Amino acid sequence: MSQNGFVTTSDLRARFCAAMSRMYRNEVPAYATLVELVGDINAARLERDPALASELTATDGVERISAERHGAIRLGTAGELATMRRIFAVMGMYPVGYYDLTAAGIPVHSTAFRPIDPTALAANPFRVFTSLLRLDLIADADLRAEAEAILAQRRIFTDEALQLLEQAEREGGLGEGHAAAFIAAVLETFRWHPRACVDRETYRRLHDAHRLIADVVSFRGPHINHLTPRTLDIDAAQAAMPERGITPKAVVEGPPQRRCPILLRQTSFKALEEPVAFPDGQGDVAEGHHTARFGEIEQRGAALTPKGRARYDELLAAARAGVTPAADGSNAQTYMDHLEHTFADFPDDHATLRAEGLAYFHYSLTEDGEAAAATGGVEIEGGVDDLIDRGLVRFDPIVYEDFLPVSAAGIFQSNLGDGAGPAVTAAANRAAFEAALGATPADEFALYAEREATSIGNCQDRLQPVARQIGSA
Repeated sequence: MSQNGFVTTSDLRARFCAAMSRMYRNEVPAYATLVELVGDINAARLERDPALASELTATDGVERISAERHGAIRLGTAGELATMRRIFAVMGMYPVGYYDLTAAGIPVHSTAFRPIDPTALAANPFRVFTSLLRLDLIADADLRAEAEAILAQRRIFTDEALQLLEQAEREGGLGEGHAAAFIAAVLETFRWHPRACVDRETYRRLHDAHRLIADVVSFRGPHINHLTPRTLDIDAAQAAMPERGITPKAVVEGPPQRRCPILLRQTSFKALEEPVAFPDGQGDVAEGHHTARFGEIEQRGAALTPKGRARYDELLAAARAGVTPAADGSNAQTYMDHLEHTFADFPDDHATLRAEGLAYFHYSLTEDGEAAAATGGVEIEGGVDDLIDRGLVRFDPIVYEDFLPVSAAGIFQSNLGDGAGPAVTAAANRAAFEAALGATPADEFALYAEREATSIGNCQDRLQPVARQIGSA
């Protein structure tokens, strides 16, 4: 509770994350099994790897592993996106990054709502990958107009959610009772609705245009389509999923297995085929099914600098140009072997990643550094490298908090299946997305660079007055 009597944004976010997880576990029991599996793997990994536990304590805090979640939601209109931005802001989540998934044949563009401040991230890092359907990519003009009309009529937020949102914005927060009501009301937007808002024939035409279009347009709410626990060993999780009765996707998306993980690796179980009732316009319903919701696992590594990310993107493109992973998994091992071979020259130790400016790091004082700070500092002739060489400062990778377009598209495609519909090709339209959002997403690279610089400054301040030149290295 904050000093003004409002529930803090981090507490709101944590409560919302927990409520979302409970709801999704009830709606998708396989997700509950997935969470249990990840918890077991994480506990085992920390027990056998004290160095990793120490690294996490220095950067994230081991406690945040169990709380690590992200979800994904797909919206249909600019108004829905703008209101969702306001709702997430009440929970301390702000848009970061712009992702163009049309480059991978998916008719959406996206951002990620997440905490930005390191303290808020440490308290609860929940994030939601939020996509906006690009209706302009529906080739059939009549179907496009019909989809626009359907979306214009739906209301995905309850009256209570909107009233409490306006109250939070007007008063600067929510007290205990209103906070609980706000979370419950907002959760309704993310709930699964097994009754479609279109008839079966309309659904079929939307489905034929693209399965994701049918998923967005055909229902009265943008159900959460997946939640994601964080694992410390995604390869172990991938191998163990069948033992728990879960069928994983064919390949792990992202970089190959490494000693020092980078960016983001993801896997999932196949989307569920769920019964759906389609109204027939005569007061009756026709039975059918829809496939959209699944469970995902993520493993997060070091955030890469623009230089590191450019090298990663280049190598990933080269790997996929050589071997494209098949949806049925028939060439999964061939692809993974080729991916590992392609990335063989990408440095796989933190010292080299730092020396070559490929990744961002958090700097902190060692025990000797703490002792030096306690006695008034030390004489330093060099910069941060000198402090590291003398054992006064340590560096640990800053965890990547964002997403990868190719990986997101790979997860989407594996769950949409081979019959997803014709691939779309279009130029990115960031200006249109930002206009719909009503804001400019933050630059993720700038956020990581600021965190790194702040950690250097903190070391500088602790070793004052004689270490001022630390930031000049």
